[in-house]
Amino acid sequence: MPINAVGRDIPSIVGGRHLVPYKGAYERHARGWKVPLPLKPTNYSPDKIVSSLDDAFDRCGITHGACLSFHHHLRNGDYVLNMVLDMAQKRGLKGLKLAQSALFPIHEPLVRMIENGTVSSIEGSINGPVGRTVSEGKMHDLAVLRSHGSRVRAIHIGALKIDTAFVAAPIADKYGNSNGREGPSACGPLGYALADARYANHCVVMTDNLQPYPVMPPIISQVYVDWVVEVDSIGDSGGIATGTMQPTTDPQRLDIARQTVELADACGMIKDGFSFQAGAGGISLAALGFIREKMKKKEVTARFAHGGITRHIVDMLNEGLIEKVLDTQSFDIPSINSLRENPKHHEIEPDFYANPFNRGQLVNMVDLSLLSATEVDIDFNVNVNTHSDGYLLHGIGGHQDVAAGSKMCIVTCPTHRKSWPIVMERVTNVTTPGETIDAIVTEEGIAINPLREDMLDMAKEANLNVVDIQDLAKKAEEKAGGKATEPDFEDRVVAIIAYRDGTVIDVIYQVKK
Repeated sequence: MPINAVGRDIPSIVGGRHLVPYKGAYERHARGWKVPLPLKPTNYSPDKIVSSLDDAFDRCGITHGACLSFHHHLRNGDYVLNMVLDMAQKRGLKGLKLAQSALFPIHEPLVRMIENGTVSSIEGSINGPVGRTVSEGKMHDLAVLRSHGSRVRAIHIGALKIDTAFVAAPIADKYGNSNGREGPSACGPLGYALADARYANHCVVMTDNLQPYPVMPPIISQVYVDWVVEVDSIGDSGGIATGTMQPTTDPQRLDIARQTVELADACGMIKDGFSFQAGAGGISLAALGFIREKMKKKEVTARFAHGGITRHIVDMLNEGLIEKVLDTQSFDIPSINSLRENPKHHEIEPDFYANPFNRGQLVNMVDLSLLSATEVDIDFNVNVNTHSDGYLLHGIGGHQDVAAGSKMCIVTCPTHRKSWPIVMERVTNVTTPGETIDAIVTEEGIAINPLREDMLDMAKEANLNVVDIQDLAKKAEEKAGGKATEPDFEDRVVAIIAYRDGTVIDVIYQVKK
């Protein structure tokens, strides 16, 4: 098997797919931007409403082996994916391909549909119970994991062909115009469904809030929508805020957050007009608090902030610390309200954000990014997909995209979790290549990528606790009580981890029970 640029053995062919090994973060460039939009018959009717989801299946001609797509803006409150697949199962359909932008624990009914053959392959982010099922080899075909930018790239160039896209729309009119800002199921942006609506052979808008024409702004436009289905509920907005969504109060993790911001400041990142992206994890939110304090003390303003937006970013916008918020996904109700009410809070789509094959992405304009990790290794490679036991339990999100584009990418994590080292000699799987990671910050100190001599010099000059990555790995092993037990794998590949350019950075093998 050929070895790719991060030292992983990549099979030439898996499940009939010819795999192109990863060659480097910046080695593969676009050859042609996007395939033509699919031709559709003109709909002269002023009313696209159909009587039921069953009727929509008939009108879209959904049959065995079809590729169905969904967006994840409602996160763990989404009802639409389960509703649609339940209908597919009732109709006896088999061998469906799922092309959702992400899955959550609420989608656990999908496990049964994988086991009975209703769904045979998945090309989208996989989390939780479904990931465990895939890891155990219960799905007939492969899973393909892509970053947010890579997913829209694959749709644009025709590598991921969608038969019918289902859009969960918190507000829509009878001609299909819809957005996520109003209604009982408001979720904020709807950008993750945009490429699907444009390029799918059929697009069905599902809404629980049908309003008179026209609904504005039409984030999902009538020009791409075939049919509209009115349902009782598309989801529960209360399920959007998954996880704690609160800054950590753990002293050790607070120290990681503090060190992270001291490193960024020592390297000249926190200055007037800078830009940043921070996640919604406990350490990232704590770091955001320290950034806020630092900005007030230095009397500087950020040009923009991006990411999954939380109330913490909204508060900084309202305080005048941020000029603009660019939002691909709202993580809580205050963020949804802000998008609707504040003209400085803007909705953007993943193509604008992170597609590596378009003519310019937002990630290339980000100065500072803070990311997390399941595992990191001595070559700064990061794993966010699998745990050290080999199970596939997380998606990629924008991890690869932000790391490749931002001027400074810092990964924050403790050295270990219980008896599992996080910093180690070799990660179980590579999601994001080490060449795009600038520093790892842990409770035991800061490891800086040797490729960033400038950062190393500035951090030492600021008397920060800089340590060698190999020493961090040894300390992690000591604190965890030994090395992580090597997972026991079968020979069968169950999932492909695609890099953002479409090459294969790693493969995931079936876990032995």
